[in-house]
Amino acid sequence: MRMKKGQWLLMLLSFAVLQASAQLDIPESPKGFDRTRLYIGSDLNLGLSDRFFNIGINPQVGYSINKFVDLGVAMNLNYYSQSATVFDPFKYKNFNFGAGAFLRIWPLPFLHFHLQPEYNWINSSQTLEPTGENFRLKLQAPSLLAGIGYGSREIGNRITYFTILIDLNQAVNSPYRNGIAGDPQPIFRGGFGFYLNQRR
Repeated sequence: MRMKKGQWLLMLLSFAVLQASAQLDIPESPKGFDRTRLYIGSDLNLGLSDRFFNIGINPQVGYSINKFVDLGVAMNLNYYSQSATVFDPFKYKNFNFGAGAFLRIWPLPFLHFHLQPEYNWINSSQTLEPTGENFRLKLQAPSLLAGIGYGSREIGNRITYFTILIDLNQAVNSPYRNGIAGDPQPIFRGGFGFYLNQRR
């Protein structure tokens, strides 16, 4: 029994539609709060440049809204030091803590963009090198960290990443800018997180 052209076309079209449907991997959207999308983790950050050093830890709680976007809150504990120069005779040693929120966007499974506004409270020790005179100050400063990174993210299981950030805000006392010209210093962060109620 021979098939007509229209029947062949209809069969091929049906086959193509079935193939396309099979290739679509659209997960069911969760209704309401999904505990398997909630994670806890931390960043370890390091900043280095000429006469500048920064190290810190940033505990965080995040939520993966979908396969592209994470939102969350974070704290930071940082130590910052800067040597004296011919342009600035002070040697700085700062300890700061702060808190803020973050947005992480994953346009590709391995690539993310990071934005983190935060507010910092700083205990600063400043030593005038020529005389050894020491000053202790309590300072505050906002910051807006932005950057790009590489990582791996499996919603419901784990997340790891490496991010390079700079402070876009121009606050003089920012722990992410040098004390001479206020130039932003690159911050390198390695982070990890574990989702709660992990999927089996």
